[in-house]
Amino acid sequence: MSSGADAISLTRSLLAFDTINPPGQEHDCARHAGALLGEWGYGVEYHEYEPGRTSVIARGGGSAAKAPLCLTGHIDTVALGSRAWTKDPFCGETEGDRLYGRGSSDMKAGVAAILLAARGVAGKLAGTPGVVIVLTAAEENGCIGSQHLARTQLLGKAGAMIVGEPTANYPYIGHKGSVKFHASYKGVSAHGSMPHLGVNAIYKAARAVARLEAFDFAATPHPVMGTPTMNVGTMTGGSGVNMVPDTATIGVDIRTVPGMDHGKLLERLRGELGSDAEMEVFSNLPPVWTPPQQEWVERVFDICKTHLGARPEAKTASYMTDAANLLKVYAGAPTIVLGPGEPQMAHQTDEWCSMERIRQAVAMYEAIIKDWCKL
Repeated sequence: MSSGADAISLTRSLLAFDTINPPGQEHDCARHAGALLGEWGYGVEYHEYEPGRTSVIARGGGSAAKAPLCLTGHIDTVALGSRAWTKDPFCGETEGDRLYGRGSSDMKAGVAAILLAARGVAGKLAGTPGVVIVLTAAEENGCIGSQHLARTQLLGKAGAMIVGEPTANYPYIGHKGSVKFHASYKGVSAHGSMPHLGVNAIYKAARAVARLEAFDFAATPHPVMGTPTMNVGTMTGGSGVNMVPDTATIGVDIRTVPGMDHGKLLERLRGELGSDAEMEVFSNLPPVWTPPQQEWVERVFDICKTHLGARPEAKTASYMTDAANLLKVYAGAPTIVLGPGEPQMAHQTDEWCSMERIRQAVAMYEAIIKDWCKL
């Protein structure tokens, strides 16, 4: 079987595992990927932050002179959504160049390409810097799997990182950071006909939302990422239209750019929310950014040029990745987001990935590994 056919069949085998998060249950898919890596001669470890939520770390080669190259991706997917699919989301149906399935673009095609690139260099890594392959559970809904790996110091070292998230094989040199929080307000319940006897928690939340809408980040725009953004995405409160609401909660999603201090930002936001707000921050991840003139980035851009037909320009992803957590351990490692999936297909009904791009990604990853390891 050709490596091209392998790329499609392996992607299809990963799609067959239902790893929708929640509940995730990546165990079987992780063991499948890990077993392949073990067959190819890699040292494989499995790590669970709770039962069934399994991440994989595999290593090949290694040298004291230079840290390995990390290739990383996640194996969980999002829910199917409310719209009906015209293709089976777990069977890997094809039509023309398209391979359909939940996770085809985001990002089991990227994982398959990482695995096959690892197979392509297996047996050649002894005495070289080598590679470390990190396949994470629970990336969707908060990057919890990578957070666990970073917190428990299981990752070892890496000198550079490729994140196989969907980019249509165009190399992105970073992404914005993330600050997400809920702010809750309490009031006093009363009958809707006598609101003067109560304290309306929704009014408190609404005044905070108005202040957030006018919030000035006072941040210098980034030359590639642009400006930070804020979105108030949820607002809940009250228990009946004829009652003064005694609870209200808003949910806020902020995307930050390099140069911003998250601690100072959160201090300012607490001031805007008011002293009676209870603030719960559930995501606080820094931006990921590697300058395009960095030596390894230049080399990866040269490799990409041979496949894309033109030299890439400096661009960044619109979404978050596990890199923000992994860089807590792989501090300073230049990082590129590069994968075969279609970015606009992520989380869509009838999600698909180009089969030609999967094959192309295998070749690109192999070339990047060979460049790092001087093979």
